[in-house]
Amino acid sequence: MTRYAFLIDQDTCIGCHACTVACKAEHQVPLGVNRTWVKYIEKGEFPDTRRFFSVNRCNHCTDAPCVSICPTSALYSRKDGIVDFDDSRCIGCKSCMNACPYDALYINPETQTAHKCNFCTHRVEQGLEPSCVIVCPTQSIFAGDVDDPSSRISRMLAGHDTKVRAPEQGTKPHVFYKGADEAALDPLRTRIADDGMIWAETTPGHPTLPVSGGAEDRNVVARTAYTTAHAMAWTGRVSAYLVTKAVAGGALMVAGLAALLGHAGERGLVGLAAPLVALAMAAVTGVLLIADLTQPWRFLYIFTTPQWGSWLVRGSYVLLAFGGVGSAWLLAGLVDSPGAIRALAVPGIVLGAGAAGYTAWLFGQCEGRDLWQTPLMLPVLLAQAITAGAAGLALPAALLGAPDGVDAILAWCLAGGALAQAALVAIELGSHGTTHVALATAALTRGAYRGRFRLGVVAGMVAPAALGIAAAVGASPWLTVAGGAVALVGLAAYEDGFVRAGQSVPLS
Repeated sequence: MTRYAFLIDQDTCIGCHACTVACKAEHQVPLGVNRTWVKYIEKGEFPDTRRFFSVNRCNHCTDAPCVSICPTSALYSRKDGIVDFDDSRCIGCKSCMNACPYDALYINPETQTAHKCNFCTHRVEQGLEPSCVIVCPTQSIFAGDVDDPSSRISRMLAGHDTKVRAPEQGTKPHVFYKGADEAALDPLRTRIADDGMIWAETTPGHPTLPVSGGAEDRNVVARTAYTTAHAMAWTGRVSAYLVTKAVAGGALMVAGLAALLGHAGERGLVGLAAPLVALAMAAVTGVLLIADLTQPWRFLYIFTTPQWGSWLVRGSYVLLAFGGVGSAWLLAGLVDSPGAIRALAVPGIVLGAGAAGYTAWLFGQCEGRDLWQTPLMLPVLLAQAITAGAAGLALPAALLGAPDGVDAILAWCLAGGALAQAALVAIELGSHGTTHVALATAALTRGAYRGRFRLGVVAGMVAPAALGIAAAVGASPWLTVAGGAVALVGLAAYEDGFVRAGQSVPLS
């Protein structure tokens, strides 16, 4: 058996970037992105300071999360342990970028597909070493078969203590570091310099270490003086997709509840408006998903060449099944068949919950983003769907003059979903997670995304709960409409902040 790996000797690395340049030349890597890069870390306090260099790249993990989440097997593990990619299968969903705990993947701006270090497979297959190994002037990079005890890398591993990056992720990485300082391997133990980076002089007014003393600074021991930027993979379209999907799934869930409570014969809202809202929002969800792909014309690959372990694939089929039930529900409404609607109520609730909630497992596969690993994500998504579904049906109910019993169901669903979401978010934010979670939570609640978070709490939870309760106890159903409108605004703000905050913590 063959298992290829890298070993980086940080004791001898001089930070010359020869490996980065050789990699770019070998693979025609465009400007602005890198398969391998060098980070500079400064540690200590004048006059006792030192600079460390850290060479970063794909770790060719045994349990590679990028392979597990890829919906089309564009990323795959070879028998020799190399994690490689196939340009022709990539749809540009960018899920691999959030699954990787090492910031190793990027979207090539020329091919619009995911790229990374692939161990120079074209050279390895010819019996040659990767280009970075060849050009290193201090012979600090070793590559070879770790299952061959006679190989040079095996002898190095046997004779020296080595470390890997983010071992707590359980990916079993195959890039080993000899003589590496912990701060050079863990990006959460450094601060990005804000005083000119690599060419700056450290003065008493610009200390090397942060002085705020906040919880997010507890593990900081150095600063990053030079590194490579990594683009945020998922932004506005993914946030919007979470909202439209919540409205779609929630509409059938709330309508299904109304049908089970004896309102299946309310043709205008339960029989027609509810499936129309659900199908329309599901269609918008599909458009947003496709629009977010860097290769949107390849979206059918999810169905023609699926990788069934990916929740992008499973979720797509959940949405298809949801569309089928929604269409059958609409047909039952058109022919005015309350019995058929009652029969579809439970499948509608189940698939509505599936459509709204499968993202919990998809985000769970994004192992590089600890904020998204919370076990409360599924109940939060379901609570949001109940609120969003009631919000989506509130205006049609008011315009169609739905009976008081249906109005009450919508009002209580609006209020109950908002209150449940508020309670779950409070529990989530009060729990103690990893340093990654603490930093992401700080970015969400106190940092760059605090405005979205506050709007999400006030408009998406507090206001809908108050207006929903007021409407339920006998006030005008237009209060439910108002509560639903602010709920959707708040939900959009909260989800955008949550999605972005989860990606705000550096992984390299």
